[in-house]
Amino acid sequence: MYDVVIIGSGPAGLTAAIYTGRAKLRTLILEAGVLGGNAALTDLIDNYPGFPFGIEGSTLMDNFWRQAERFGAELRWEEVREIESSKGTILVRTGAAVYQTRALIIASGARRRELQIPGEAEYLGRGVSYCATCDGAFFQGVPVAVVGGGDAAVKEALYLSDIASKVYLIHRRQEFRANPTSMEKLERNPHIEIKKDTVIKSIEGGDLLKTLRLRNVRSGEENLLQVEGLFVSIGLVPALGFIGGLLETRDGYIVTGENMQTSVPGIFAAGDIRSKMARQVATAVGDGALAGIAVTEYLKE
Repeated sequence: MYDVVIIGSGPAGLTAAIYTGRAKLRTLILEAGVLGGNAALTDLIDNYPGFPFGIEGSTLMDNFWRQAERFGAELRWEEVREIESSKGTILVRTGAAVYQTRALIIASGARRRELQIPGEAEYLGRGVSYCATCDGAFFQGVPVAVVGGGDAAVKEALYLSDIASKVYLIHRRQEFRANPTSMEKLERNPHIEIKKDTVIKSIEGGDLLKTLRLRNVRSGEENLLQVEGLFVSIGLVPALGFIGGLLETRDGYIVTGENMQTSVPGIFAAGDIRSKMARQVATAVGDGALAGIAVTEYLKE
């Protein structure tokens, strides 16, 4: 029996583990993907306080984990399949085991959204990627494309511009949602070409990706773009398949109170998985701290 199980090892989950570990609660973190979550896949985090010149996402998340580990948190690489609550005990089922816990913090974050177009699944790992910092090195000196219009897409295009021979940034609208500072860097970069009002109809090639079929949403004109890589960065989808109908959600994200308490006693949520306005490392850390404190108080009561 654990005092608290935390689903997810991103900024929110690791921060919560630091707080529950310091409170001498037996803490288990379950992670199905990368330690540190999406934050660990970010090349440079430039807006987290305390690092005036930025810090690599993987380095920051490694520091978070080392601190949580120092306070006794355990980490297991298992995917959560189902959770249930009964008579004050919460069960967390993974593909390998069933864990009993007195409290649960869901900090599973969100995964990259898919385009859901012909060729996307077929060329995953053969030209299609959802993480430039993970796979960018495989595209040294060849043309690639990034699709998306937010901060993440612009950052990935800038990152790839130092690796690929050419980067095409494809966006379905005229205006970008990215912050002005990033847009200034983008527009000054000679290795990046922006294609606005454009969507990808299909991904084509042989054994590897070779061509994107594009369509202009204003004129309807279609053309082919020769690239060897496509990086999809069109937003996030909450990673919540394991909750069933147990918790109250809004637009797919978990609804909580100010103390991160969900609609079920003993179950808390923090970070990108929570229904809220902003999803940043700093806000995830704040959520995680509140969740850790709230769980400690809940178990005392």
